[in-house]
Amino acid sequence: MDIKELLIENNYLTPQQYEALEQKAKQISSSIDELLISQNIITEDQLGALIEKKYSIPFINLSNVAINPEIIKIIPEKTSLTKKIVAFEKTVSTLKIGMVNPRDINTIEFIKKGTGYNIDPYYITEKSFYEALKFYKTSIKEELKDLIEKTTKDVKNIGENDTEALPIIKITDKIFEYANTMGASDIHIEPQEKDAIIRYRIDGILHDQATLSTHIYQAVIARIKILANLKIDEHRLPQDGRFKTKINDLDISFRVSIMPVYYGEVVVARLLESSAKEYSLDVLGFTDRDLSVVSDSIKKTVGMILVTGPTGSGKSTTLYTMLSLVNNPEVNIDTIEDPIEYSMTRINQTQIAPQIGLTFASGLRAFLRQDPDILMVGEIRDNETADIAVNAAMTGHLVLSTLHTNNAIGAIPRLLDMGVEPFLVSSTLNLIIAQRLVRKLCNSCKEKYTLDKKLLAVLKSQMTKMGISINFDVKNLFKAKGCQYCSNGYKGRIGIYEVIEVDDIIKGMISRNENINEIEKIAKKNGMTLMMEDGIKKAMNGITSIEEVLRVTKE
Repeated sequence: MDIKELLIENNYLTPQQYEALEQKAKQISSSIDELLISQNIITEDQLGALIEKKYSIPFINLSNVAINPEIIKIIPEKTSLTKKIVAFEKTVSTLKIGMVNPRDINTIEFIKKGTGYNIDPYYITEKSFYEALKFYKTSIKEELKDLIEKTTKDVKNIGENDTEALPIIKITDKIFEYANTMGASDIHIEPQEKDAIIRYRIDGILHDQATLSTHIYQAVIARIKILANLKIDEHRLPQDGRFKTKINDLDISFRVSIMPVYYGEVVVARLLESSAKEYSLDVLGFTDRDLSVVSDSIKKTVGMILVTGPTGSGKSTTLYTMLSLVNNPEVNIDTIEDPIEYSMTRINQTQIAPQIGLTFASGLRAFLRQDPDILMVGEIRDNETADIAVNAAMTGHLVLSTLHTNNAIGAIPRLLDMGVEPFLVSSTLNLIIAQRLVRKLCNSCKEKYTLDKKLLAVLKSQMTKMGISINFDVKNLFKAKGCQYCSNGYKGRIGIYEVIEVDDIIKGMISRNENINEIEKIAKKNGMTLMMEDGIKKAMNGITSIEEVLRVTKE
């Protein structure tokens, strides 16, 4: 279906306006129809009416429909997400499904064979589709809640010591399934004095999800230890493990850390898809200038690219994305990581094991004898690793790695502090990226507001401190509201960046060991924007909020 043609034919947009909107949608990882509706260019019902008239396909706005969880589950969630379809009503022989592309005959036949129903397709917008997905979450959350409540009652009936009769495997599986459905990155199970709390980290923020009685908690911990191949009778020492399971036909790996605390053991399980997602640089949030600089740098065959930022700032995703772009049959790519978060085809990935002497430094040194073209070092933590990485970048290899520094310019003195000579830093360093992740405003409920004077004062103070000068309309910003389709007004995350291209001028300044502030001035003159500046611009475009930008960048 050609939405572009429909909008131009009916005078909603000119071809030039549509192309500009298409480009913006790509930059902020949004769909065209979401952007059209959020910017009030056309309403969802108006767009549906155009499609219905043009293609003679009925339109339905699923935001006005309460879908029975038993009906939506007729189509597995993975299939729903992959095909962008959702079942919303059925009769004895017919299943009504909403489809973003209702002219996809192959999908209609696939669902017909898989369910045994005759299929009645309806057109739905992407916005409507994602809103309907909440009914999958409602179903799983209710199942988990009911399971916990029933099991808590059963504990009282059968006795506290007979936990073998409890459906612990089912409860544990539901905890994992609901976390994956909610888009959580981590599951926290934390003992209190009289019970235990389950929390999920969603878009970087922790949210309470459920409470377990002490006896159910203990049984769940034992189940997780068994899955991760850990000692179930060890309660005094920290333990780390890993396991893989299937959720909605998707292989999900869990990295488990168990730590003894006052009331028991805290479990933190990180969810990792078994293979890296196919990201592209433009959807990570880079501006056009930064995108061009990064793209040029990864095409080079020698030198070093550093990505900096705290834990959880998206460094691994940026590195994996870069590796996927240079991964082809003509090059040998080797990585040394802690831990290996995603498996990538055609790339030799090694997990460090300090207990047997396999460190970043020793692994990197060994890989240099493996005829590599590109090397990725999970983190430069010490002088030895820094020295080997720099020498590898000098001797005909492209080296990618991370550092823990607050900003991009801080990577230079950090390398110098590790004992790397200024002339070696200047001759090998090609690119420095500093980054943070900000939560994206939910397009379904974000609203315009006027920035209050107190927050404006804080913002201006930070801008003055960092030397940022941007004119913006305090009455034309957006804030989080919160609705049933999002997490407190936010949905997903996007990066804000500082990107320093280490050109000949900056290389000369580094080799002469010039003042770092002077080097940063030249980087800014060459087009580098600070992370806060990038964040403010994204807030001006309605992608995130000023509060969110200040949260991740305020010093």
